[in-house]
Amino acid sequence: MNLQAFHQSQGATLASDGIPLHYGDLLKEYQAALNDAVLLERSHEGRLQLFGNSRYEILNRMSTNKMVDMAENEGRPTIFTNPTARILDRIVVYNRNEHLLMITEPGQADWLRNLLQRNIFFGDDARLVDITPLTKMFALHGAKADSIVAALGIETNSIVPLYGTEISIADATIYVARRKIISGSHWVFICPTEQAVAVYQAILQAGQAFGLIPAGSLTYNSLRIRAGRPARPELNTDYIPLEIGLWDEVSFTKGCYTGQEIIARMESRAKLAKTIVALELTQFVQAPAEIYHDGRSVGKLTSSVQAPTGEIFAMAVLKTDFIETGTELTVGENKVQAKVTGLLGEQAKYIQS
Repeated sequence: MNLQAFHQSQGATLASDGIPLHYGDLLKEYQAALNDAVLLERSHEGRLQLFGNSRYEILNRMSTNKMVDMAENEGRPTIFTNPTARILDRIVVYNRNEHLLMITEPGQADWLRNLLQRNIFFGDDARLVDITPLTKMFALHGAKADSIVAALGIETNSIVPLYGTEISIADATIYVARRKIISGSHWVFICPTEQAVAVYQAILQAGQAFGLIPAGSLTYNSLRIRAGRPARPELNTDYIPLEIGLWDEVSFTKGCYTGQEIIARMESRAKLAKTIVALELTQFVQAPAEIYHDGRSVGKLTSSVQAPTGEIFAMAVLKTDFIETGTELTVGENKVQAKVTGLLGEQAKYIQS
């Protein structure tokens, strides 16, 4: 039985790319994510390896974060921008010592492979391998995620956020790593495709005593908007990394990269034209939608979801004159009432409103 067939045997409804959307009870999935733990397949996030002596410098010159002094098994998120500093995409990179493991946003493996191949120049010592078809990736989220990882034989206290380690599960050699928190702790597991079902079942079994259940992408979407985590609606050329709160994924001390001058200028003045916030909506509005203050457009609703509990979560990018907590706004053609509930991401440490 392959992985898709196994998901379906557990009651999953699959998306066109084979990733589970849900397992029939979205409320159960959502509540487990908040109170216990959920296991999701995330194999649509691409996985590529970069080998060679030039591997650190190639990513360092192409993206926003500093990539040349990573410790073994350290992970760092970094962003690719165009010459006007607009976002092309975001990846998380782990230093596997002999290579760099790069994890993309969903569906972006081909894009990253093509980008890197165009930017590996004559004289660079580099070799790119796309292991997306050869591997599967699972994500573990929740308040009890650390306990489940410990039950799998991993000393969780020895792996700090954004670090990883190699272990054996179900006789398969897999890479386990921490990611940025979305709901409780966040771990990912990368394993060979042919052993994916056995690894997935082993994780579920280890988590049974902690309330672990499988969940799908619809639950993930609710969790990520609730947490204010940017995704494709924010990770695009409409925005600059600082505008969507990703200050911690930009180095302001390293050398040049595409778009650096504009980002450095924005950082030095510490005042953005627009930035990302959480909104409270009186009723659900499908994103994207225009946001208004006194009838004038002041931003855009970028992501929104009504969770299975009925709660509405929303993210918006607003002009900074309107980001103060409590600011009243209207959203969409029907002018739904909304108010700002706070800044998202890391910009609260830097921005002057």
